[in-house]
Amino acid sequence: MTCVICKTGETHPGAATVTLERDNATVVIKGVPARVCGNCGEEYIEELVTASLLKTAEEAVRAGVQVDVRTYAAA
Repeated sequence: MTCVICKTGETHPGAATVTLERDNATVVIKGVPARVCGNCGEEYIEELVTASLLKTAEEAVRAGVQVDVRTYAAA
């Protein structure tokens, strides 16, 4: 796919680090599967992966964590 940000680069399979913040909680998830633009580095994460990330972050917030760093694990 052509990158919608730089309009010239092509995306390829890769990994991203995602940081999610809500209230006083920060959740960092490393190794998230993504498509990454070879030109500008923009990262695109699929909808199912995004849903999994949001679920993980919500669980962390409910558990009362302030900072949590994890490695992505497919559901």
